[in-house]
Amino acid sequence: MSGAGTRVAPAALRTAAGGESTRWVAARCRELPWLTAATVFTTVAGATLQVLPVLLLGRVVDGVVQGDGRSVLVTVGIWMGAAALLGAAATALSTYLIGRLGADLLARLREGAVRAVLGMPSARIEQVGRGDVLSRVGDDVAVLSRGIRSAVPTVFSAGVLVAIATIGMFGLDWRLGLAGAGALPAYALALRWYLPRSAPLYRGQRIAQADRAQALISGLDGIDTVRAYRLEGAFREKVTAESWRVRDLGIEVFRFFGRFVGRENRAEFIGLVLILLVGYALLEGDAATLGEVAAAPLMFHRLFTPLGAIMFTFDEAQKSGASLTRLVGVLGEAREDRLVGDTSVAPADAVPHPVTVEGLTFSYPDAEQPVLTDVSLTIPAGGSLALVGATGAGKSTLAALIAGIGHPQAGSVRVGSHDLADLDEAGARALVSILTQETHVFSGSLADDLRLAAPGADDTALMDALRTAGAGTWAEALPEGLDTGVGEGGERLDVTKVAQIALARLVLGRTPVVVLDESTAEAGSEGAAELERAVLAACAGRTTLFVAHRLTQAMAADRIAVLDAGRVVEQGTHDELVALGGRYARLWRAWREGS
Repeated sequence: MSGAGTRVAPAALRTAAGGESTRWVAARCRELPWLTAATVFTTVAGATLQVLPVLLLGRVVDGVVQGDGRSVLVTVGIWMGAAALLGAAATALSTYLIGRLGADLLARLREGAVRAVLGMPSARIEQVGRGDVLSRVGDDVAVLSRGIRSAVPTVFSAGVLVAIATIGMFGLDWRLGLAGAGALPAYALALRWYLPRSAPLYRGQRIAQADRAQALISGLDGIDTVRAYRLEGAFREKVTAESWRVRDLGIEVFRFFGRFVGRENRAEFIGLVLILLVGYALLEGDAATLGEVAAAPLMFHRLFTPLGAIMFTFDEAQKSGASLTRLVGVLGEAREDRLVGDTSVAPADAVPHPVTVEGLTFSYPDAEQPVLTDVSLTIPAGGSLALVGATGAGKSTLAALIAGIGHPQAGSVRVGSHDLADLDEAGARALVSILTQETHVFSGSLADDLRLAAPGADDTALMDALRTAGAGTWAEALPEGLDTGVGEGGERLDVTKVAQIALARLVLGRTPVVVLDESTAEAGSEGAAELERAVLAACAGRTTLFVAHRLTQAMAADRIAVLDAGRVVEQGTHDELVALGGRYARLWRAWREGS
């Protein structure tokens, strides 16, 4: 929505707590019991087989010291080789299964997040800003995908290996095990220092990226307003500031991780020194064999190598964890606002409904002043009304409220006998369709793209809708007709054709009321004239609200309402308002002279 009031920073979508994210992952794993069990089994088997050669090496050393025969040593060597080969195979299979399990969880999470976003009320999307939404279903999914391919398999496999190696050290000698375990407090202190400080850093980095995306989107969406008010420098400075903020946070994260690695290296040094000292003491006291003492540092190497791998991939793992909490948070967005009031609206039909706006006042949260103040309008059933006014007058905000997007603080919007405040968004969509200049063609066939508005429509209905929207000629000339691919990777369509497809969807939707918010603004002058004719044809017999970008569109409406600073200051037909000599008359003269 746009309006005269000061817009405050959008409230971000919900972010889940770590425990909630863990429970979500555990619940999804329980839905895949065989894959989860196979993943755990192969990971444990691979870790055990990697540790076994070290234990056998100690047996070889003791065999040499004791003068065992060559056959014994050869047998032990064969077991070592077999364990190494089987361990490599089990580890490779484990990595594959972890990736497959992770990919399945990611697919479920991505599908759920996209479904949750698509099911959110439009007012909620407006409130949080599309930058936050897009960064979650785009950037966060990409970060988590990279983590599942690299960090997650490493952390999980290394964690199991650490546990097995620790058990193996205690199996050699409990005192050597305790010596190696002496490094664990240092590791724990390093993690205790790192984790509480790193999670907010990574969350802040993701939020900064969302803010940068929002700054870019808002500037591009309002490019005409930006240029009209010569705000290019201000928006450029804002995007630059957000980009520097992202960069500074990235550098801070890198430096912080470097300090963490230093602490991790100290922990390794402590553990190795303790093992060497204890091993020497045990040998001097004949309390351990040379094989056991020789195997202990190698076993410790098996311990701190996976620990080091965990530490060095923790950067990516933390990023993945931050993205996971943001995506799970989207799944847990409160749904009360989607389930308010009466949701039972009769299916849309061709019978037009009147629209009545009474005493409408609307403010954004914490805004300094209302965007709309005491607005009252009436559009008779089957009639049309055009909203005109300067940029920031509140036209798009009023159009969105009439379309059921958001709820006013005072006043009401009624469509026929229905008060939109008593309907959920699905109910409002059954009564009112809204078409803005932000039209989109989805990848797929033209027929599939049109059936988004009417899944049961046959090809004849689709072609009739295209002809009504002025697209019949070029649509019939497509190589494969309605089966021709459009969108990404398909037939290239200019802005006029994209708008015609959106109008065809509007025709197929058959809602009794339609709202058009500057839907022809992106087309050139020749395309706009063609689209304006198509708009009139698509809206024939339906109650229509136009947010007029061009005053020729306002002229075609039955009545015109002029907004200024959120208030209706004039109403009437084109001729009446021109004769009145007020604000509309001045707009008309300025537009005609400019044309």
